[in-house]
Amino acid sequence: MSVREPVPMSVDGVIIRTAQLGGSTLSQAVQRGDVGGEWYSHRPSSPAAWRAHALQVRASLEGFDWLTTLAPAFAATGAAADRLAQAAARGVVVTTGQQPGLFGGPAYTWTKALSALSLADELSAALDMPVAPVFWAASDDADWMEAAVTHVATTRGLQTLSLVGEPTEGIAMADVPLGDLSAARATLAAACGSAAHSSVLDAVDAAYVPHATVGAAYVQLLRALLEPLGIAVLDAAHPAFRAASDPFLRRALTAAASVSEALSARTQAIVAAGYAPQVDGVDGLSLVFLTALVSKADAVQRVRVRVPVADAATVAREAEVGTLGANVLLRPVLERSLLPTLTYVAGPGELAYFAQVAPIASALGAPAPIVSPRWAGEVLDDDAYRALDRLGLSEETLRDPHAAEQQVAQRLMDDGISDTLERLRVAIDAQLRALRDSVDGAGSPVTHDVVAGLARDLTHRIDKFEHRVLGGVKRNEVDAMRELAYVRASLRPMGSSPERVLNLLPYLARFGVGLLTRLRSASLSHAHALVHGTRADS
Repeated sequence: MSVREPVPMSVDGVIIRTAQLGGSTLSQAVQRGDVGGEWYSHRPSSPAAWRAHALQVRASLEGFDWLTTLAPAFAATGAAADRLAQAAARGVVVTTGQQPGLFGGPAYTWTKALSALSLADELSAALDMPVAPVFWAASDDADWMEAAVTHVATTRGLQTLSLVGEPTEGIAMADVPLGDLSAARATLAAACGSAAHSSVLDAVDAAYVPHATVGAAYVQLLRALLEPLGIAVLDAAHPAFRAASDPFLRRALTAAASVSEALSARTQAIVAAGYAPQVDGVDGLSLVFLTALVSKADAVQRVRVRVPVADAATVAREAEVGTLGANVLLRPVLERSLLPTLTYVAGPGELAYFAQVAPIASALGAPAPIVSPRWAGEVLDDDAYRALDRLGLSEETLRDPHAAEQQVAQRLMDDGISDTLERLRVAIDAQLRALRDSVDGAGSPVTHDVVAGLARDLTHRIDKFEHRVLGGVKRNEVDAMRELAYVRASLRPMGSSPERVLNLLPYLARFGVGLLTRLRSASLSHAHALVHGTRADS
């Protein structure tokens, strides 16, 4: 039987727990410090080193009024606008970001943003310099599958919410209409229960209107919830941002061949060290996208295509302003060229692909960005832990897709059946031992293998019978199995951390937007460790 873990501390019905960041083998090696010195720009580990780096960052953008240039793409208000203005006057920014996800996407969208906030606050205090947190909303991303689906935990188990319509390919989410969201919105409302804090759903309804695009709705929802905390949201698909990015992207096209060579060399070094590169290179293609009008069926669509290296110089000369975009490896270098970014706060996948970023910056003669791991945190419902206790399970049991159901069914199975089956196994075992003894010795009519085969056959038949009994128990104990589905959806959805699967909005609607402030507080020790080069509290 599995060991029962202590129940985490609950405050007002919700639990916040620091989790492992996880990621690929390369990402975890970087987090441990096993690799990275030769592949990453050095991250400062003391306030003095951070301040020296901040002064260098500011100097690198001297003469460029980045805030005025990008103000329409920020459209910042309130506390977020104030912090941006202070950073533009005499400070720097800490950035993070994410491509669009339906209704904000997984919870890690928000923990990334709040990690950036806590790190910006810690740096500001330690450096005596304004540091503004910025969330880069990659609304120019074309990953329809990432944007189209999100998941919520309900009393019926894990529920999937999704966009309707055919998946798009190569079209920026800023150009993809939302379509009919009535079914997804109804499921979201059901997951919110009584929604004591209805302002959260009001923000959803204000953002996800019929005429909006996937990218625009995402940006508006983020701004509604993050700006009051002082986090500015940059819309990467905004014309002002595209125009500001244009000179850098043309330079990247002009240097496409040298960039490709540098990236290939780094990728080979990663493979030679025994790791898989996070982003696979595509021979012959640059790191720049060109958006062009393409006729499909009866419609004309704006489709992003990677520019071939062979055509890069021509595209650099002839492309219209606003039609170029950066791929995932070029984007951090572009960002560092437009913003006084002290560090980018990264998830596990981003930490891994930053190993491929520095040579790109070097090939372009651009500053290489510094990356910092984000804090990982889980928001858990105390009701799920009480249900877990009622079912007699541990969290560890939930990791196995079948063990939890079997354990619950065995606990619920009639004691008479269970005891009888156990006595039957004991009796058969005793009789088989006697049978082995009776046929032992020279001249035995059968070998020991035959007796062993009989034992396996009898054990298999009893196990199969017990399996059928447990199946019947599962069908009869509908309430227990439904409760187990709720527990698994809340604590271990899809066998993974809730942070990586579940949408956070139902928790915000039930427990209030103050939950975001609590997440920020939970991430402070991680931020302090990054600034001071110490170990975060566990």
